Order: sequence, then structure tokens, then C-alpha cells
Amino acid sequence: MDVVKAVETYITKMVSTPSSMKVLLLDNHTTPIVSLSATQSILLSHQVYLTDKIDNKKRERMAHMKCICFLQPSEESFEALEAELREPKYGEYYLYFSNILSKTAIERLADVDEYEVVREVQEYFADYSPVLPCLFSLNNAPAAERPLYGNSPNVWDPKALERAVQGITAVLLSLKKKPVIRYEKSSPMAKKLGVEIQHRIQSEAQLFDFRLTQVPPLLLILDRRGDPVTPLLSQWTYQAMVHELLGVQNGRVDLSLVPDIRPELKEVTLTTTTDPFFQAHHLATFGDLGTALKSYVQSYQSHSLAHNPSTINSITDMKRFVEEYPEFRKLGGNVSKHVALVGELSRLVERDKLLELGEVEQGLATGSGADLRSVQALVANPAIQTLYKLRLVMLYALRYQKTQPQNVASLITLMLENGVSREDAKLVYVLLNIAGSDQRQEDLFSAESLLAKGRSALKGLKGVENVYMQHTPHLSQTLENLFKGRLRDTTHPFLDSAGPNAGLQRPGDVIIFMIGGTTYAEARVVALLNQEATSGGPTAAAGTRLLLGGTCIHNSSSFLDMVRTAATNFPESVYEPPPGSATNAPSLNLNLGGVNVSLGGAAPGVYRTSGEGVSLQTEGIKDGVRNLLGKVKQGVDRIAAQP
Repeated sequence: MDVVKAVETYITKMVSTPSSMKVLLLDNHTTPIVSLSATQSILLSHQVYLTDKIDNKKRERMAHMKCICFLQPSEESFEALEAELREPKYGEYYLYFSNILSKTAIERLADVDEYEVVREVQEYFADYSPVLPCLFSLNNAPAAERPLYGNSPNVWDPKALERAVQGITAVLLSLKKKPVIRYEKSSPMAKKLGVEIQHRIQSEAQLFDFRLTQVPPLLLILDRRGDPVTPLLSQWTYQAMVHELLGVQNGRVDLSLVPDIRPELKEVTLTTTTDPFFQAHHLATFGDLGTALKSYVQSYQSHSLAHNPSTINSITDMKRFVEEYPEFRKLGGNVSKHVALVGELSRLVERDKLLELGEVEQGLATGSGADLRSVQALVANPAIQTLYKLRLVMLYALRYQKTQPQNVASLITLMLENGVSREDAKLVYVLLNIAGSDQRQEDLFSAESLLAKGRSALKGLKGVENVYMQHTPHLSQTLENLFKGRLRDTTHPFLDSAGPNAGLQRPGDVIIFMIGGTTYAEARVVALLNQEATSGGPTAAAGTRLLLGGTCIHNSSSFLDMVRTAATNFPESVYEPPPGSATNAPSLNLNLGGVNVSLGGAAPGVYRTSGEGVSLQTEGIKDGVRNLLGKVKQGVDRIAAQP
């Protein structure tokens, strides 16, 4: 179930015929899909000499060229294609659509093709962005003009629902899967999506006529509201950190705001298919990444010595130099890119005090120990950015919504006194109202139980990196229950009656779709389980292949933007303290001048039992990471300075 390979196969088929000079026309939707799946050199090798947008009216007429169009079957793209076919600029047209074409659409194309230039019309189901072999995105990040929710957190926006149905249908068709469907029972949106996909499968029975397997594949539909904690946390693995701190858009990272960045590094490509170092280390923790980068730089240094002009003493040396030089230059560019990325991550971690923040966040997310005073100190610290203060208070509110509502109210007031705007502070109540404990069907903070505390204590003995990697996304627990046949119908029912023992059967292929967006932290869980499954050992995941997808891939900023945008369409009550809040909870729609809250005192029962040891470990990690990255940067600077 490799979505990267599936989309690459489609694009290779598309550009292979005809065997002559070609133009490739795309629309706004298919452009990022192609850019993730095909490099310029691959397109050139298939004689694609020009890539452009279908709606660009300034293209020159080139009747000697053949034209390949890869478009989404949307009204906007059809209108642009109709205008193109009325006045064709190229000799022949080969039309490929990223999803199912209706009979009306085909008739519409036939009517407009007066010059009979269309040679082929086909459906190639590459209607999603393949980010990793086990991760896809529908690139449908919620915005004011493109909302996900309707007028409540339980209702789809109709366009967003249709887009989700199209995207998942395309994934299923490209992988040749006809699944049974399970959904998160507490989410009406999950059930609605499942019903619509089931209807689409039944109405396109011919397309879904695949060979049956003994246990059918499973499509598991989850809701982001079931785990609002994961997207709020600081990230400590390479790919997730880059997305959290810099942002990854369609495999590209914008470094133009990085101080003293070289011109060629202002925008870099970061995909596992084109970058061997990133392929090997995209799941690595920040500490391991520094060690790997140091080795990478040393490898480049040894190559650079081998390519020194003084080592060329014969015709054979010259031949070797000419053959290896392009690869050497490519290696040099890649080393510079990763040094720039890791150097900037390191600078941001230090500037924004993310190591201190990360430790408290992990304590809140897992129950390993973070008290009220730790949160208060960070919220009151002027060096901490307001976004991080808001995230921290949200995590505290999610954890202690029912047990310590007085402290939640006091933290909101403290936040307002320390630079967080009232508009942002409102989002704490919004999050509790749409994804608080009353809306979730499962307890995210079960580490309060004695058994889980024991597990947490054992985890802490395994290594100091666990200070920052203690939290595992709730998806991990859901999948573990699925593998062991413990995922109950009461929490994740089948859409249709699937038989009395259906829940006990382990499916060979599981596609998980997260409404409201997934995260790279969850993608890491899926990737590691896939690695376990193929290792051949007796693991829980043995024999099961996993694929994760979402409406988009979140970092904390995009998640908060989604919550902010969604709330504007909800009833005004979403901004008010949820039922059961403290009497001193500030109503953020009103003037707060009269509110007087005491901030003293510690939260009962949330003290860390072994705080001294953890803080010593944390200091060791901070110093180690800083020293290592400093040495790596010095080594690269030294190489760059060599004549």
C-alpha cells in the first residue's frame, strides 16, 4: 500500500505516450500532486519540455507539440479546458482526470472538441498528495473561504465532504481496495463520510470490482476532535520539527526568513523520494539527527578531498573525476541544505526556549509530572512567544477541565496579562467546547491510572530522549486495540453489519483517515508499525499494512487556525466557558476589568515525584544537542571556506 509508488506509476503512464515532444498542462489541484511525485528530470526524460497551467491564457501556439492535460474533474477545470479546446494551441490532446468522470462530463467534452484534437480521455485516480509511502493528504487545509465544518462541529461543509469522498475514493481505486468501513462513534461527521463513501462504492460497482480477499481491507474513519492533544505539542523528530517550526508545503520549505541564508537555499525541496539523507532520518529524534548530520558532513569532507585537483595525476583520474563530479556536487548541495535546516531548527529551539516548554508539555500530555507553577512560570515569562503560551494553557485546560477548573480560569487570566490577545484566549473555551472531555469518547489522559503510571515510570528508565518523547498519539492505542481484536463495536462500529466476529478478524490492509487533519507524529507511529510488520518478528502489527491520511497535515499553527476559522460559523456559545467551569472563569466576550483572580498555590496531586533527576537529564540533553550542532556547523563552515 505505497501511495507514492501508486501516483508515480500513474504519472509515468501519463507522460510516456505519445513518444514525441510534449506539453503538460495542470490545474491548481493537480500541480502539487505532480510536483511531489515527479522531478523535472523525470519529465524531461519523457520529452515533456514545458509544464504550465491550463488557465494561463498567455501560452504561445505550438501546433507541432502534443499536449497532456492532467486535471481534477471540477467545474473550474472543465471551463478552462473547454476554452482551450475551442481554440487549440497544440496538435493533439491527451486528457487525464484525477477522479471519476460522469457521463455528462464526457458528452460535454465531445461537444466542445470541434477540431477533433482530443486523442484520449482517461481516469487516473491520483486525486491526493502522496507525502510518504504510508501517508497521504487531501491538501484541504480549512480556511475562511474553504471551511471544513458547517454550522456546528458535528456537521460537514458540503464542499469539504464531497472533496473528502473524492479523495478517499481515489486512494481506494489507485490501491485497488474495496474496504469494509468502521468509524468513530462519537463523531457524526465520521459516520456521514463513511455512508457517502459506501454509497460511492456501490454506485461505481464496476470500478470497485477487485479480487476478494479472505479478510477485506478496512477503512477506519477517525475525527481530529478525538485527540486534540497531539497537534498542540512541540515536535522532536526531523520531519515533524521542520513542519512545526518552518512549515512544509507540498515537499518544499521556505527558508527565506532565515538569517544569513544563501540565495540558493531560500527555498529547498524536502521529500523522501529525492533525498537519501532525509529518507534515512526523517523519523529520527533531534539528538540522533545531530549525530547523523555530523557523519554526513564528514562523508562529504572525505569526498571533497578525493576531488581535490592535486589528486588528479592521470587520464584515469580525470575520467573518474568527470564521472563522479555531478554526484559530488549534488551531495554538496544536500549537505548544505540539511545543515541550514538543522541549524535553523537549533536556533529556533534555543530562541523560543522549546526544551523548557517541551518538558512541561510532555508532563501535561502524559501525567509524568507538570505542576501549575511550571505552567504559570512559562506563561509569565516574556521570552516565551504568545502562541506557545496559548498552546500550554490549552493543554492544561484539556487535562484538568473537570478536576481543576479554578486553575484553568486563573491561567486564562494570567495569559491575558502576559501578552495573549483576547481573541486568542477565546480559543481555550472553543477547544473545550468542541473537543473537551464531554465530546471525546475515550480518555486521552488515562496515565492517571496506577497501571499507566507504572508503564510511564518504566518508560523513563529506557533513555533520556523519553523526556521529550513520552507522549504517544492516541492513534497508537486505537491501532493496538485493532490488532488485538479489542477495538469494540461500541466505540468504532462497522457501517454495515459485518457479522458477529468481524471485529476479531485482523485485516491485512488498514487505511486510516483523520477528519480535521492528521500530523507527522501520527505518521511516525504508522511508519514504525509498518517497519515492525515487515521485520518478520512476532509483533502486534505482524501481517498488517497501514496507510494514514487526512484532510490536511497539521502543525500547531494550522490546527489553531482551523479551530479559529471553524468557530466563526458556530453559535456564539462556543466562546463561553463550557458547563462545569469554575465560577471565576472569565467570560471572554465581556470586559475583564472586574475579574480578580489569585494566582498563588500549587495544583494538588500533580507534583513530580523525581523532578531532580529529570531536570538533570534535561540539562544534559540541552548541552549535548547545542554542542553537537555547534561542531557540525563549524565543520561545514570550514569545508565551505576551503578554496
